[in-house]
Amino acid sequence: MTNRILIAGAGPVGLSAAAYLTQAGIPVTVFEAEDALPENLRASTFHPPTLDMLAPYGATQSLIEQGLVAPKFQFRDRANGCLAEFDFSVLADDTEHPFRVQCEQFKLNFLLHDWIEAQGGADIRFGHAITGLRQTENGVTALVKTPDGEEVFTGRWLIGAEGANSVVRQTLDIPFEGFTWDERFLVVSTPYPFEEAMPDLTLVNYFADPEQWFFLLKVPGLWRAMFPTRPEETEAEIFDPERIEARMQWAHSMADTYERTHTTLYRVHQRVAERYREGGVFIAGDAAHINNPLGGMGMNGGIHDAFNLAGKMAKVWHGEGDDGLLDLYEKQRRPIALDYVNSQTIRNKQNLEANTPAAQRTFRDFLAEVSDDPKKTHDYLLRTSMIASLRAAERITD
Repeated sequence: MTNRILIAGAGPVGLSAAAYLTQAGIPVTVFEAEDALPENLRASTFHPPTLDMLAPYGATQSLIEQGLVAPKFQFRDRANGCLAEFDFSVLADDTEHPFRVQCEQFKLNFLLHDWIEAQGGADIRFGHAITGLRQTENGVTALVKTPDGEEVFTGRWLIGAEGANSVVRQTLDIPFEGFTWDERFLVVSTPYPFEEAMPDLTLVNYFADPEQWFFLLKVPGLWRAMFPTRPEETEAEIFDPERIEARMQWAHSMADTYERTHTTLYRVHQRVAERYREGGVFIAGDAAHINNPLGGMGMNGGIHDAFNLAGKMAKVWHGEGDDGLLDLYEKQRRPIALDYVNSQTIRNKQNLEANTPAAQRTFRDFLAEVSDDPKKTHDYLLRTSMIASLRAAERITD
């Protein structure tokens, strides 16, 4: 039996799994196709249970120090301001961290990487991309493109956590079922102080509007505004400075031109892999499921995958369970991707873009009903914080 676990991808999911396994005394080799850890904006919301999971590795405290603590979030509209505000403090008995932290994803990658390196035992290889797999009854063999040519690595198991275009998933020919939204999402980062223009603003704000909904989220030093684009718009039209400025002025009208530090456009998908395991190979995070970003559930769900799977691997590795325990990973996590994350993020988008009086009234009535009932507020925050989905997964035992 080979003596280590192989992991494809040194993002938050792969490194979370590597950290857990390293702490459990299990040798790990991580393959990252890039030459170094990338520094891009991407995800930036860390939910309460994710912070709980990351705390043993020192990452949570560092994220709090480097990021922004967001104890509340709002639903708003342009005409009437705040429609409803929700405060995570009601979850004080459910989590050690009753708040979100707004901090760029790449900072977590550096924190976990440094923690793993300090422990010793893990082997993190940059410029290494998995190109193929073979499985035998004794383990998994990975074919890896390296700076020195193709090499072969063997391990007891392999975790594919290298993103939505996962070579591991594609090599296993696992269908990635779902759909792609017609509109693409434009994200504009600006240092403009929205909190001064709208003093009651929280750090996370969802603006419902039948013509063009948008979303304002703050990370250290910047506000990120996200807008849906129209399907017929070309990329050149979307990135036209005048159109970007018009969208920003729609979010908040002012006399000056907005300073922009970064703009990005991306397609938005709702997909879940048909299966999460093939023999000794597993997929997690974006390799297994992707969704729209409304609610900040993508990266967090991937990290939850990582801790679930790594925990089961550690038990089997140390003789505390048999191989059948690993089947429970898919049984617990795939329904969550389908029934909680996919459903919740789709509902979030539909609520924000509601464009008929009846749909708008239904959404506003829902917000009022939840806000006015402490139990409903608590249950709603359990769902939006992803605590409810973790509890649902724990109830699946066979």
